[in-house]
Amino acid sequence: MTPIFRLCDDYITRSAALDPVSAVYQGLSGDFGVATDYSPDGHAAREELTRSTLAELATLEPTSEADRAAADHLRERLEAQAAYYAIGEPYRELSAPFGLIASLRDSIDLLPRSGDDAWRKVAAHLAALPEQLAGWRTTLSAGLDRGLPVARRQALGVADQADKYVGTHDELVAGYGDGPVAQELGRAAAAAHQAYAETARYLREQYAPRAAEADGVGPERYAVAMRDMLGDDVDPHDAYAWGWAELERIEGEMAVESAAILPGASLDEVSAHLDATQFVAGPEAYLAWLREQHDRAIEQLDGVLFDIPEQLRTVDVVLNPGSTAGSPYYTSPSEDLSRPGRTWWPLGGREKFATWSDLTTVFHEGVPGHHLQLGAVAVAGEKLSRFSRFSWISGHGEGWALYAERLGDELGWFSAPGTRLGMLAAQALRAARVVIDIGVHLDLPLPDGSRWTFEKACAVLRERGRAEAHTVHAEVLRYFGWPAQAITYKLGERAWLEARAEAQAKPGFDLKAWHTAALDLGPLGLGTLKQALARL
Repeated sequence: MTPIFRLCDDYITRSAALDPVSAVYQGLSGDFGVATDYSPDGHAAREELTRSTLAELATLEPTSEADRAAADHLRERLEAQAAYYAIGEPYRELSAPFGLIASLRDSIDLLPRSGDDAWRKVAAHLAALPEQLAGWRTTLSAGLDRGLPVARRQALGVADQADKYVGTHDELVAGYGDGPVAQELGRAAAAAHQAYAETARYLREQYAPRAAEADGVGPERYAVAMRDMLGDDVDPHDAYAWGWAELERIEGEMAVESAAILPGASLDEVSAHLDATQFVAGPEAYLAWLREQHDRAIEQLDGVLFDIPEQLRTVDVVLNPGSTAGSPYYTSPSEDLSRPGRTWWPLGGREKFATWSDLTTVFHEGVPGHHLQLGAVAVAGEKLSRFSRFSWISGHGEGWALYAERLGDELGWFSAPGTRLGMLAAQALRAARVVIDIGVHLDLPLPDGSRWTFEKACAVLRERGRAEAHTVHAEVLRYFGWPAQAITYKLGERAWLEARAEAQAKPGFDLKAWHTAALDLGPLGLGTLKQALARL
């Protein structure tokens, strides 16, 4: 192992010791403890690790192309983290629905459960939740004292989320049964539920009255967020204008597709028709349909446009009835591959599930989307540094997953009634995300000169982004609390498509070989992605 690869490995090990919750979420092998310190001292320790690793990296010279790539990636990611710390972002780590409290809760569900020893670790992680939430509250209060408030809307949104988590670990406890760990599990779950309730009260009664009124984060924080999410410096004003143009282009394509389904009908009428005719009823039927679509995608792609390793030829499809998220999501395999890659599907209180609109998301979250991309990294072994195997750049990852949806269209997979319109609606959603996110956080005007509000963002997402009604509030809340993440899908897809177009112009282009080589690169910032792909 070269000094640079050793430094990458050492950083992951030390980072996991300082943040065991993230280690669980990432599926790292090893025993790193059960609790992350979310107090100011914990954040200071992680910041020091970032800075000391950057300082050590500066003393090392790459000895190969793999070394250079590992060093460049480590430096770019840690510099983005350093900027995050420099503007005090840990003191404002409060966002719904995909924020810290969701990560804490979901990390419990990702723990192994085979045997009583594994269940004792589950109980220990549950028992550590109150202390972790207390440390988080201490940091948030310190942020208020430093003049670093988060928007009141996020505080109240997370309070609602925390309330909904009360009681959600009871199913986990019941699933264990009456074995020797039952009482320990029950006590830990009860303490965790009490901590959720206490956090909800704190956010409503203590934090919200001192929170910020404005939802937007402003140009300084947005620039840092863009760099972190994209791995590139992009002009947000250019991206805002491109987002509106892209939304209009997609709407034109949707109109053509809609007319082919019900000539003369509006998009809302066509959507209502499809909702009434292209669905499955009940969670069990939905789960069966999802599994069938995941399996079919793997069968049709393996050996054709991808060589899918044996370990990745199954996706664990999970319904998530207690989720407060508006959208499905993916969690990658563990480092030792004992935990499979999973797609998680919120039910949103529904009993009918529109298959015409959900098919495209199967390809996004599963195959050829996140499961192939993150799975390829998981099975890469020593070809990639350990840091590369366990880092994530949203522009790279979400851009690939949106490219995967586009690839499904190119392969003719949207032949069932309405499914191509569903894919286009998902594209419109992602374009709407670009304009909502940039417009809100930088306070840019809409084309008609009006200004963004939460209600205006919901209307644009529903009417032009074609979002399903049950997802709109959670989606917009997410954009307002997680700046620059929502833009990564379309801007990332644009980078992937541009890179593929350049490769296709070369003699002897082979799409399967290109896919393999592209995924073998591991995660890259958009600033270096096209350069790296051009060298393939």
